[in-house]
Amino acid sequence: MQVDIKTSDIRPIRQTFSHVARRLGDKPASRYQEATLDMQPTANFHYRPLWDPQHELYDKRRTAIVMADWYSFKDPRHFYYGVYTMTRARQQEGADRQFEFAEKRQLLAQADASTRASLQQLLVPLRHYEWGANMNHSFCCGYGYGTAITQPFVFAAMDRLGIAQYLSRIGLQLDGNSGHALDAGKEAWLSHPAWQGVRRLMENLFVTRDWFEVFVAQNLVFDGFMYPLVYRHYVNAKSGATGNALAMLTEFMNEWFDENVRWVDATLKTAATESPANAALLAKWYAGWRDQIVEALAPLAALAIGGESDATLQELRSALDARVARLGIAT
Repeated sequence: MQVDIKTSDIRPIRQTFSHVARRLGDKPASRYQEATLDMQPTANFHYRPLWDPQHELYDKRRTAIVMADWYSFKDPRHFYYGVYTMTRARQQEGADRQFEFAEKRQLLAQADASTRASLQQLLVPLRHYEWGANMNHSFCCGYGYGTAITQPFVFAAMDRLGIAQYLSRIGLQLDGNSGHALDAGKEAWLSHPAWQGVRRLMENLFVTRDWFEVFVAQNLVFDGFMYPLVYRHYVNAKSGATGNALAMLTEFMNEWFDENVRWVDATLKTAATESPANAALLAKWYAGWRDQIVEALAPLAALAIGGESDATLQELRSALDARVARLGIAT
């Protein structure tokens, strides 16, 4: 008996969703494109927001930045919900193993008293900074325009809560899960002179109305100074006293910051190249917040790294200025 095996070529009627095809043509699209392009509603709203009746629910006028197409923004990480959650799940598995290793051997609890006191004053209070960053990203997500930019905002908001939880776990390892380190960190955030400039600027960001300005101030400027200052300069200085446990437990923060910089830079470059007016406005926002944040961080840097603080802040400022210039934003 002879058996003939035949194949049939079944062609799909459509290659992708119609709203994506209208932008890209009727061709296969990536999952990121299908989960991002034109996903935000633009019509048929029942009423204007009662708390802000001069604006639509989704309104381009909530920022002074003007874009011909708000879907010009692209996340170089191609994060949509599925990829984002799988990526963070893998990272969390690695971070959990590191925390379990340090806790089992009580690496932080065995550090000398001065090191533990320093960590309570410098590192644990950052839980409150991260909560503030979560609030700012949630604001940008709520009032931003276009899924291409609001989608990564909500991912970043959740990242900041995760980082705050890691900092809380570090505090609990410092005091054997008693909670005293967390209380000390909160008190430092509320009353230590070195933190008051940072806290004041964070609270000022809470009442800044332009969501794109909040994005610039938080992601480009505040994080651009805070993360290298704390997680590289300060952690490197203190890690030896903890048997390198501190560097191990804060590695996620460094990896996250490097990853987040890619998205921040891509977003700012797209906005700056859209028009000279956008570039000038971004430069104005950057310069204004940079000067305020450098001033606010000066006492914190002095507490963290002592006599090298001025030179370190100047180094960070020069590096950030160079990074901004590469994005087409003249300062």
